[in-house]
Amino acid sequence: MNIAELTFDEKGLIPAIVQDATTKEVLTLAYMNKESLEKSIESGETWFFSRSRQELWHKGATSGNTQKIVEMKFDCDKDAIVVLVEPAGPACHTGAVSCFEESFYESGESSGSLSDYSILLSLEKVIKEREKEMPEGAYTTYLFEKGVDKILKKVGEEAAEVIIAAKNRDKEELKWEAADLLYHLLVLLREQDLPFKEVLSVLDKRHVKKSEE
Repeated sequence: MNIAELTFDEKGLIPAIVQDATTKEVLTLAYMNKESLEKSIESGETWFFSRSRQELWHKGATSGNTQKIVEMKFDCDKDAIVVLVEPAGPACHTGAVSCFEESFYESGESSGSLSDYSILLSLEKVIKEREKEMPEGAYTTYLFEKGVDKILKKVGEEAAEVIIAAKNRDKEELKWEAADLLYHLLVLLREQDLPFKEVLSVLDKRHVKKSEE
């Protein structure tokens, strides 16, 4: 589709809903004009137009919290776009993962914000950095130094601990052991060079398939 086919408002702007491509968390609502949209496409990272400063701005230019564009979509009226991104850090200037952190209404059936689960992606990033930098004294460094056999042993041990805690109906112990299992599983995925998002993608595909049955 040609950019010229999009419908910009009287100020030459179009709303852009930025969404995490992996978690589907809505990160922010910003505005683009034709130039910032073109820059976004050319650079592969988000550029917006600031209505208060009346100028273009590149997300993460100063903070380093850039947003790599995975896909861009437009709505049926072609007057709004969704930008799916891989964020390098928090989207909000407050340091929050999303600008939409505060709830003012809940039906009582809410399962929580997807940002609650972003800790897994943040942890994956830290593990990747540990593997690269191998800081002395870090437990993650120790695991990578010992190799896959040690990591597999820890995954097995933590899985057994989860089973024991669940069998004992000990929720307090279970949450700690489950956290240990998830951590060691992420270390294993890193050792195997398998991004966590690929695991999430499998779950997503299974969910979609089951919904269609």
